[in-house]
Amino acid sequence: MKTLYIIKAGSTFASEVQRLGDFDEWVRRGLGSLPLRLAVVDAEHGEPLPLPRSCAGAVVTGSHAMVTDDLSWSLAIERWIGEIVEARVPFLGICYGHQLLGRAAGGEVGYHPHGREVGTVEVELTVNAGGDPLFECVPGRFLAHATHAQSVLRLPPSAVRLAGNAFEPNHAFRVGDAAWGVQFHPEYSREIMDAYLQEEIAELESAGIDPGSLHGAVTEAPHAGLVLTNFATIACRSI
Repeated sequence: MKTLYIIKAGSTFASEVQRLGDFDEWVRRGLGSLPLRLAVVDAEHGEPLPLPRSCAGAVVTGSHAMVTDDLSWSLAIERWIGEIVEARVPFLGICYGHQLLGRAAGGEVGYHPHGREVGTVEVELTVNAGGDPLFECVPGRFLAHATHAQSVLRLPPSAVRLAGNAFEPNHAFRVGDAAWGVQFHPEYSREIMDAYLQEEIAELESAGIDPGSLHGAVTEAPHAGLVLTNFATIACRSI
């Protein structure tokens, strides 16, 4: 039986794990109830990545690492993503995973020239998102949670841009017909976004950003969450 794999590329703040859970648990919740076997691979700590032929689909989580640090475990995921894309296995990269997909497919990743994007932000779909199964039932403009310092600065040559905003033009893209990356966090709840803002207060203040105004703007983002349930449907259809 094929398995839907969650590739864990890091962990949230240690102070929040007991209260909120960790990246893989958030993704599990977001995927909903599935007629599929789910498994977590802790790639950051060296667990082996699955063979593409065993995958009904794969989700690579976010991370507190930076793609351009070229850590050995991260480079291994990046190479593996190339194999997954070639095998046309349904793939979803979230934030860090989105950036790894971008680089694996020939794009460029680096620090965003205008600094961090953090908080609940508005994202707008492009005309190319019309009919894309990952964004089924997602309105043309929707709220999403985000926190990232690096971005896909240049999309892969073959990529189709699906969503963006004034700060981050490449919030979502597709490579081929079965691999997607989203820079925003469809797995975040309002509580998780609030926790990130609390943990990053010092960093935000040093960058001249008012954390209080960001906290005040945080709200639930249910339309962004549809990305995960839509991906679950895509994975189920692939088996």
